[in-house]
Amino acid sequence: MKRTTLILGFASLFILLTAMKCDKDDTADYCENTKLELLEFKTSIESLANTSVCGGGFECRYISFGSKPCGGPWDFLIYSTSIDTLTLQSLVAEYNQMEANYNLNCNMASDCSTPQPPVGFECENNQCIPVY
Repeated sequence: MKRTTLILGFASLFILLTAMKCDKDDTADYCENTKLELLEFKTSIESLANTSVCGGGFECRYISFGSKPCGGPWDFLIYSTSIDTLTLQSLVAEYNQMEANYNLNCNMASDCSTPQPPVGFECENNQCIPVY
């Protein structure tokens, strides 16, 4: 029930943000507000991923997380199949799109380096540890 409420809340927020159009005067407010919303959204997604555990038949995985202005992800989010992976994937896709819109509308820049995904995982203290 909590996850459903969380998903509906984020979906509503996303729809509201994409429906808003910014004039030049509103751009600074839009950028600052969106930056804060992205930070909160990212924290909630990371919290969900951090509840996952490995071992006991659960598989460790990763997903591209974030959207760099040059393209590609900022990082890879590590999680296991012990959580609702479809919900996590949906939230990450929504976050990535929201950050891509933010980058475009706020003229963000970054280095154009590409993070390397893990080549495998180790399970230590029920946590997925990426191996590079």
